[in-house]
Amino acid sequence: MGDTEYTPPSPDDPGLLDHTFQALRVGATAPRPPSPPDCPFCDLPQDRYHTWYTGHWILLEPRIRLPAHTVPPSLRWIITPGGLATELGDAEPLPGTVCRIPHRVACPGLLPGDHWPWLTALRLHNDRRTRRLFDLPDEGLPDAG
Repeated sequence: MGDTEYTPPSPDDPGLLDHTFQALRVGATAPRPPSPPDCPFCDLPQDRYHTWYTGHWILLEPRIRLPAHTVPPSLRWIITPGGLATELGDAEPLPGTVCRIPHRVACPGLLPGDHWPWLTALRLHNDRRTRRLFDLPDEGLPDAG
């Protein structure tokens, strides 16, 4: 997983409120360690990364790395060599840049917030995975008693 060391923010940090607003804006609302890096809406395990927004983490879709120029600007996340996740915003990526996407846009437990066909397919795939993992059939199973 992408967990990195966590240092709690100082309550005296004047930028803490601004960091909280920005983190909420980009969806950096993942549960902090030591909680497991599972999505609170669909329970699928994700890759969790610390962001440069003080005290905020993001869940990124595991094993999905895409050419950054094919991803809508607000969804491009780059992992720095130090293991920190940073979103590119509207910055145009350099040719060959690979990025990650936040799980919130592919989560089967949330309503879709955009109309990117690739994400619709990924969301449906995750929905099938969730049902396979958590919705076992009751019929046909032997009685426990």
